[in-house]
Amino acid sequence: MKFIDEARIEVHSGKGGDGAVSFRREKNVPRGGPDGGDGGSGGSVYAIADRNINTLVEYRFARIHRARDGGDGRGAQCNGKGADDVVLRVPAGTVITIPETGETLADLAEHEQVALLARGGKGGLGNVNFKSSTNRTPRKATPGKPGEHRRLNLELKVLADIGLLGLPNAGKSTFIRAVSAARPKVADYPFTTLHPHLGVVRVGVDRSFVIADIPGLIEGAAEGAGLGHQFLRHLARTRLLLHIIDAAPFEEGADPARDAKSIATELKKFDPALYRKPRWLVLNKMDMLPAEERKTAVAKLVRGLRWRGPSFCISALTGEGCRELSFAVMNFLESGKTE
Repeated sequence: MKFIDEARIEVHSGKGGDGAVSFRREKNVPRGGPDGGDGGSGGSVYAIADRNINTLVEYRFARIHRARDGGDGRGAQCNGKGADDVVLRVPAGTVITIPETGETLADLAEHEQVALLARGGKGGLGNVNFKSSTNRTPRKATPGKPGEHRRLNLELKVLADIGLLGLPNAGKSTFIRAVSAARPKVADYPFTTLHPHLGVVRVGVDRSFVIADIPGLIEGAAEGAGLGHQFLRHLARTRLLLHIIDAAPFEEGADPARDAKSIATELKKFDPALYRKPRWLVLNKMDMLPAEERKTAVAKLVRGLRWRGPSFCISALTGEGCRELSFAVMNFLESGKTE
């Protein structure tokens, strides 16, 4: 199934029922008092996070969600029936915003978390509520309150501990296949990853983390070039970014340091907060370099980037260094560090 991570919907809550104007009319009760009942409340629209759902595809086709109106009040002090609420189940990690203002209405990051999207109208009051010692026959009732109507954007941000960054064909998909049970498409051409993939990496009993792979970034991604910019939002919740770099590119004149800097620039343009997240360099495809050239190539790349943070050398294809990197990531997450 195609991965859908955005949708726009309309929600309409129900109108409250009208209060009734009625008087008791029975045999032998010639002057019965007011007995008009209240109107029922209109249905509200709620969203609830469900970890068993992983896309917003349902809301691409079902765009309008409407709750019913409350029932009108009746005589004999019969209140109108309240309308049922409408509950929209969305993937955990869904952010709901109001497009006109950009305001975040709800951020449903946890399973079973609930958000009110549109409140149902309150029912009107029947004339029984207006009787008094000076007004024995009130002919007044109030109408039900209208419901709410909103246009909303739904945006899914996947829940993962670790996010993978890199150019197309840097080996991100091969890496996630090497360390988890996820099986994204792998091929010898760019843009084989067309939507995010999640994988669970287990390094021991009760020791695991979730890793997210998004389509590769290219220069100009922040302005819309390529595919990766569409999915950068999925890295917003991660605690650590692994920047995968092809240390042995085939293209003549390729410069891994320059390419790595371009990715960092795109990240900063897209979201400065994302750029400030902890980021480690992961130099991939070391199996493509002769053993005697590895140390020199790595030193050149790190020097070209002026990199002072953690760096790792791996081969996602052969698995070399992947286990050590996984343990380092697990230790980082368990330490609670933020940098």
